[in-house]
Amino acid sequence: MAKRIIQVEEKVPFKMLVPLSIQHLFAMFGATVLVPFLFGINPAIVLLMNGIGTLLFIFVTKGKAPAYLGSSFAFLAPGNMVIAQFGYEYALGGFIAVGFVGCLLAFIIKKFGVKWIDVVLPPAAMGPVVALIGLELAGSAANTAGLLDEVVNMNNVIVFLVTLLVAIIGSVCFKKFWSVIPILIAVVAGYLTAVCVGIVDFTPVMEAKLFALPNFTAPKFNLDAIMMMLPVILVIASEHIGHQVVTSQIVGRDLIKDPGLDRTLFGDNFSTMISGFLGSVPTTTYGENIGVMALTGVYSVQVIAGAAILSVICSFIGPLAALIETIPNPVIGGISFLLYGMIGVSGLRILVDEHVDYGNSVNMMLTSVVFVTGLSGVALHIGNISLSGMVLAALVAMIMSLAFFIFSKLHWLNEESEEPKDML
Repeated sequence: MAKRIIQVEEKVPFKMLVPLSIQHLFAMFGATVLVPFLFGINPAIVLLMNGIGTLLFIFVTKGKAPAYLGSSFAFLAPGNMVIAQFGYEYALGGFIAVGFVGCLLAFIIKKFGVKWIDVVLPPAAMGPVVALIGLELAGSAANTAGLLDEVVNMNNVIVFLVTLLVAIIGSVCFKKFWSVIPILIAVVAGYLTAVCVGIVDFTPVMEAKLFALPNFTAPKFNLDAIMMMLPVILVIASEHIGHQVVTSQIVGRDLIKDPGLDRTLFGDNFSTMISGFLGSVPTTTYGENIGVMALTGVYSVQVIAGAAILSVICSFIGPLAALIETIPNPVIGGISFLLYGMIGVSGLRILVDEHVDYGNSVNMMLTSVVFVTGLSGVALHIGNISLSGMVLAALVAMIMSLAFFIFSKLHWLNEESEEPKDML
């Protein structure tokens, strides 16, 4: 029997809404609070702005695009450079500038449409690009779990395995309501296991104030700092398109057309701008939450909004935020191991659903080169920005696809390659 799907616009009862929302919050929490730690700021402001940013995104997209906005890793390298040279306030100015350019890009897309995506990212290219969103994070999941340490701690391995196995078994064996919250159950099981093996420190919970306001910081602007930050727009634009394509594949709707790439891109970058003005880090749609939707079949925007509201609440209640922060890395790693894999499979599903013909040389060349580019570790440096992994693969895919499109129009392709219906 097919899994019960809860579609984007569907409402869920309150007794289901709370655990489903908590599940999304747990899925994104580990990664999203890591960014403020790396920037040296308090994560409370990030939890607040991620929640507000997600609600803004839902409003801008008219509730048609289920997406949770978490902290963007794309800004880490240029952000740290600006912080070291100018200070965090000037990094905030750079975040705002990039968000503004992203909003301008959204207006350009609204003016000229999205048909160009079919040309520069046909299924044979889009499939591997989407798959790479998850596959290139596989090492990150293993590292988070502590599996790549020089000396592997067996307690970490135990917690990781319990979390992963409960998530896998729950996904295929749990029934009724339990079948839609396997991630939440796995997090709880992993957390309890971590407590039993003694790797959870409750000191932050005991020392946290009951109620505290997040630390707001006003931005400052410097042209040099902004120019150091601007090239990251290439990264976030590619990442955003990939996330919208994979989410479309999961929910069975073309989000690129409705609500439209212009709306989703604007919502994403407008959230980054607002975050910068109030002292928080840039936001982006999150692969972890996309993986939760793929695994559970729950696409309801109401659930995403519930997770956003919980994030806002956590930013003001000290012990609650501190308790979530005590979730150990092996638990986050165990969940990420599965969720990143689900995103990878979604990319492969594009190739299957679109019936990509690998008897066609063009399709074979696109998929082959894109996969190798994304997994090879090769990086392209543009100023202070390094393009690698999925982002570089997407750039290569666009260049190759556009070249093959031109070759087809000029009738330069041979018989094994000339199949426009598969290319375009």
